Amino acid sequence: MPTLIARPTRVEAAGNKPKLIDEYVGRVNSATESASIAHMRSPAGWSEPGQKPDFDEYTIVLTGSLRVEHAGGAFDVRAGQAVIAHRGEWVRYSSPEPEGAEYIAVCLPAFSLATVHRDAV
Repeated sequence: MPTLIARPTRVEAAGNKPKLIDEYVGRVNSATESASIAHMRSPAGWSEPGQKPDFDEYTIVLTGSLRVEHAGGAFDVRAGQAVIAHRGEWVRYSSPEPEGAEYIAVCLPAFSLATVHRDAV
C-alpha cells in the first residue's frame, strides 16, 4: 500500500545562517533509510562546512542560485538546473547571491549525520 506523507519535518541545518530544511522522506520524517527528499531554503550569504558524504546527492534548484565548491573548483547552479554530488567526493554548498536559493535535495542512501562527514569547524 502507498504511504502518504502528510507533512514534512523541519530539521536543523548546519551553516553560518539559519536555513530551512523540510524533510519529506528520510530517516527523520518517514523512517526511510534508502533515500531522503528535502525542500531547502537558504538565505543570501549562507554557507555550510565542506563534507565528504557516503551518499550521492541530487539537487534541483527551484529559485536563486546555489554555489557548489569541489576539489577542482566551484560553479553556480541556477534555477532550472541540477547537480549531482557523488559519494566520497568533497563538496561544499553556499548561497552567496542576494536572492539565496530554494532547492530540492535527494540523497541515496538517506542523509544522516553519521555519513555526511563534515569538515571540522
